[in-house]
Amino acid sequence: MKFNPSVWPINNRTASYIIIVIVSILGYVKYNSLAKEQFPEIKIPQIIIQTVNPGSSPENMENLVTKPIEKQLKNLSGIKKLTSNSFQDFSVVVAEFNTDVSIPKAKQDVTDAVDKAKVDLPKNMPNDPVIKDIDVSEIPIMFVNVSGDYDLKRLEKYADKLKDEIEGLKEIKRVEKVGGQDREIQINVDVFKLQNAKLSFRDIQGAVAYENVEATPGQVQVDGEQRIISIKRVFKTAEEIGNIIVKNPYGATVYLKEIAEVKDTYKDQESFARLNGKNVITLNIVKTGGKNLIEATDKIHEIVDRLKKTDFPKDLSVVTTGEQAETTKTTLHDLINTIIIGFILVVIILMFFMGTTNAIFVGLSVPLSCAIAFIVLSGIGFTLNMIVLFSFLLALGIVVDDAIVVIENTHRILHDENLSVFEATKKATAEVFLPVFTGTITTLMPFIPLAFWKGVIGSFMFFLPITLIITLLASLVVAYYFNPVFAVSFMKKEDHNHSSLKWTNADWKAMIAIIVIAIISYVLKSPAMGNFMVFIAFMYLLNKYILSRAIAFFQTRIWPRFVNAYVKLLEWCLRHKAITI
Repeated sequence: MKFNPSVWPINNRTASYIIIVIVSILGYVKYNSLAKEQFPEIKIPQIIIQTVNPGSSPENMENLVTKPIEKQLKNLSGIKKLTSNSFQDFSVVVAEFNTDVSIPKAKQDVTDAVDKAKVDLPKNMPNDPVIKDIDVSEIPIMFVNVSGDYDLKRLEKYADKLKDEIEGLKEIKRVEKVGGQDREIQINVDVFKLQNAKLSFRDIQGAVAYENVEATPGQVQVDGEQRIISIKRVFKTAEEIGNIIVKNPYGATVYLKEIAEVKDTYKDQESFARLNGKNVITLNIVKTGGKNLIEATDKIHEIVDRLKKTDFPKDLSVVTTGEQAETTKTTLHDLINTIIIGFILVVIILMFFMGTTNAIFVGLSVPLSCAIAFIVLSGIGFTLNMIVLFSFLLALGIVVDDAIVVIENTHRILHDENLSVFEATKKATAEVFLPVFTGTITTLMPFIPLAFWKGVIGSFMFFLPITLIITLLASLVVAYYFNPVFAVSFMKKEDHNHSSLKWTNADWKAMIAIIVIAIISYVLKSPAMGNFMVFIAFMYLLNKYILSRAIAFFQTRIWPRFVNAYVKLLEWCLRHKAITI
């Protein structure tokens, strides 16, 4: 007895249709919830050690800094390659690890190794070596530039408000401000006045620290209840600091402003940002890994638009630049459109060989296979990026193979043997189970080694074979469980007469239903669904009056001639074996 997994769905069509609806809805939901990105977020297994030692020649940097660090790094486990460059005052060492090494662990090992090397490094270095890893997700997704005819303090205020709002989004990891200056309170002491007042710098430092306090020293019992004591005495203005009283050793009191100038100013500018030749304050926005790039960008635009309407003055310029989302949207939409066009072309080609109804059965295997794949991809933490969509594009012509074999065999048995559609479908699926299963497995097997490709390129390409394997296995499920149900419900024996050109009540009902759904979609502001229904109506009419005739002509005239010519060619080859070989 042949194994036939299609018997249960054929005998339980209602349950099968419920499963199909659930899979379709869940797949659509998972597709919308998948994070959209241009490229996969991969970890590059490299740790960079940067060291600055002013006044050192490249040779000294090599001998005194680079070599001691390399000496400690070369014995680390998992290290693949060490490269270094020594320049005037500057040294860079790059430690590349194997791709199976955890990046956080590698960074910690490098940090420990550099700590050991510090005993051999010059003692007069201004700063310790800087250790950082390469993370693609740390690249800013966009830049928000704030500018206007205002002083720096006011621009900083607007930029900080925008920064706080954006950092409140769950999709955002952090916002870095460039081009601004940090606030700084300067106490410029007059040395002569300081000496005359019999004071020292330590006296001023102690007085400022004593007055500038924010603490919770303890609790006190009041009316039988424990109350927390809080001390909040934090300076907010330079004037408050200038009014501090400083006592000298002889008990005399002096106001700080009498011996020093207290200025509310800014630190020396360490970063600069310019846009269109003008100084601006730029916010570099870094997304949280795994979050939706397009959603994050849309939310940032909403925040900017809201603040421009409610909080910011009209002449304040807030401009976004360097948006990754624009490129990502364009790439994703182009690939999705390519997949849709490819799907339409596949269905049209199948219509000529299998008829309209059978071609639709086969064509449905594409969206259903994609729906199952989206459910699985969401479960394993994949994002919807260019590599994943490219994998779907590659799989487009392959996922219909299983359905073609199942539906075509069912169609043949239904027309050649005196069996009901139920019996014909069961017999057809049982006959082709092993060939379809074997063909699918042999198709996906070459992609399995690709999933174990090592290195950075292997990590990048890992998404392609996994997506293809999941989609091909999904097509196997659709061919065995879903397509037979469609065949039993809708497949009929064909007669290539032109009675179908007459407009029937069924045609009216179908067209009215399509138009109603399209109108409702447009009213509910879902243009994509509305456009899709308009396209369905167009294809329905096209098939009714043009394609049906062309398909009938192809199947009754052109295709039989081709088959006869092929048969004659085979007969000639068999009669002339020597020449053929």
